[in-house]
Amino acid sequence: MASGDNDHIEIMDSSVLKKLDTTHSGSEDDDRDRASIAEKNAPYDPAVGPSGAISKVHKSDRKIGHRRVGEGGEITYKKIQSSQIMGSIQLGIQHAIGGLASKPERDLLMQDFMTVETTNFPSEGSNHTPAHHYSEFKFKTYAPIAFRYFRDLFGIQPDDFLMSMCSAPLRELSNPGASGSIFYLTNDDEFIIKTVQHKEGEFLQKLLPGYYLNLDQNPRTLLPKFFGLYCYQCNSKNVRLVAMNNLLPSSVKLHQKYDLKGSTYKRKASKTERQKSSPTYKDLDFMEHHTEGIFLEADTYSALIKTMQRDCRVLESFKIMDYSLLVGIHNLDEAQREKSEARQRDSQSDDEDYNRKSGLNRTR
Repeated sequence: MASGDNDHIEIMDSSVLKKLDTTHSGSEDDDRDRASIAEKNAPYDPAVGPSGAISKVHKSDRKIGHRRVGEGGEITYKKIQSSQIMGSIQLGIQHAIGGLASKPERDLLMQDFMTVETTNFPSEGSNHTPAHHYSEFKFKTYAPIAFRYFRDLFGIQPDDFLMSMCSAPLRELSNPGASGSIFYLTNDDEFIIKTVQHKEGEFLQKLLPGYYLNLDQNPRTLLPKFFGLYCYQCNSKNVRLVAMNNLLPSSVKLHQKYDLKGSTYKRKASKTERQKSSPTYKDLDFMEHHTEGIFLEADTYSALIKTMQRDCRVLESFKIMDYSLLVGIHNLDEAQREKSEARQRDSQSDDEDYNRKSGLNRTR
């Protein structure tokens, strides 16, 4: 349950209780084990969501923007527990994408960019929405027809989008943005859902016609791929979200990452950033690491520069100047060396296991 108190929110996800066998008379540890097994074997249902526990949020907790981290590590955004937001937006997206199936494909019209559809999700369910264990909420879908067109243009089928978004719990990235935004990652690493401020959401909706024009004229654009714009409303709070492509899938190891602005003023990764396992470097770091730049084939270089120039003109037309180029480097030689080292470690581990077992047999 969730209280509407501004200073304190207490939330309990009752899905754990539903998975327990109440006739079992064993220990609490046994109960937890049984619940864990049931969760792993049962198909994921956004209406139930991942299991959780009671968590309390107080004013003294650490806070970045609207994102707050409690003493026990629980995360809230606008004083709403993050797990509740994740499950609720999955229900909302599932309903929104499913509802588009009844709307025929057609050319985009100007009003499609400004359309907003709102759906109520009462906890007990309704004729159009399922019952769920979260607080009652409203879910707004912005420009659904336009974003369907964009997803189709990017080759994303509705069933695949739904499968990625709603078939498994979302994962929250541990490193939030400087503004305190929360980033949710789909289980298959395909998409990211990011919380945005009211002005950012408004701005994105206003530039959709220009975004459509750019995609039509420059299909090789390097600008972010937007797949949906939503707003989750609960307890008089609005949480705006944008769905985007995940540029850095975990299946491919990036040996270096750079956030480049084309400026050298204060463009060096901080000491704290450098100490991370996978730091994001900046312009001065790039110049230091790659004194001669990065060599590309002539055709690749020409296509890349042309695309970047066209993208910059689009950003200029939107009066956007605070942007950067994200560069990820996967070093093939280093990756091969890492694979060889991993195979050697596995081989040594197998030998040690064999020797250990042989020693046990001789002892017996």
